[in-house]
Amino acid sequence: MKKQLMSQMETITDFYRNKIGQVPAGLQDGAGHFNVFKLEPYIGKSARPVPYSRRDYFKVMLVRGSGNIHYADKVIPVHKQALTFSNPQIPYKWDTTEHISSGVFCVFNHAFFLNYGNILQYHVFQPGGTHVFELSDEQYEEISKVYTRIFTEIESDYTYKYDVLRNLMLQIVHVAMKMSPSANALSRPANASARIASLFLELLERQFPIDDEHRQIRLRTPSDFARQLTVHVNHLNRAVKAVTHKTTSSLIAERLVREAGILLRQSNWNVSEIAWALGFSETTHFNNFFKKHVQMTPLKYKNSGY
Repeated sequence: MKKQLMSQMETITDFYRNKIGQVPAGLQDGAGHFNVFKLEPYIGKSARPVPYSRRDYFKVMLVRGSGNIHYADKVIPVHKQALTFSNPQIPYKWDTTEHISSGVFCVFNHAFFLNYGNILQYHVFQPGGTHVFELSDEQYEEISKVYTRIFTEIESDYTYKYDVLRNLMLQIVHVAMKMSPSANALSRPANASARIASLFLELLERQFPIDDEHRQIRLRTPSDFARQLTVHVNHLNRAVKAVTHKTTSSLIAERLVREAGILLRQSNWNVSEIAWALGFSETTHFNNFFKKHVQMTPLKYKNSGY
């Protein structure tokens, strides 16, 4: 029997069925979709954790309140108010909604932007990017005004309102990008080094998520990526370091650790199966690698809770 990889990925249809109680007429796979909601109906009373799972849609949320956002490899505290970005490649959860007082959020699928550029090019939607922005009162008000325009526009009868909604969503993305100067080099490849680094990061991410225990990642070392990109490994290393300020090896290791954490938490694979899928020939090598980066063994991590 095939092993279950993860809890079922939540589709945008599941979102409507489970959260809203009604699936919109005309919602169909492959078609672009966008909507916006107030957060209040989903917070407060039960203070239940938001499930830690992958979703097949994007979500951009403006929230007032506090809590911890858990990712596979880190926990980010929110103290007062924040803007958060999630996409199908980044599973996460809020530990509780008890201390959240208000907020708004947009949901949209990849098809909504499909003919208008690649939404994944933006740092806030990339696995190695910044996904949580703690906001000042002024920043909160600035973004809140954009959401007010989104609510107004989505109720309008304007023929091209979804073009306006795309622009408003991108306005929020760019406000966040300006808060993270390090995002600029990765998001706008303007020279040879930036292009090489961007292609490397794209190749790295393209190997994930691992959704079949019989599939093993092919690119594990800087030399593997250099051969794929037809550049000398030293050239690749210099380009990646110049743009990201990290070594090629450290970026590969970070991504392997992140995927290992996801598989350990969400799959029922054993440690040996995960080690093989991530390209480790020996389970002991994977154990040592994971412990070096996470300070605990894979098995202990798998059995521990947040």
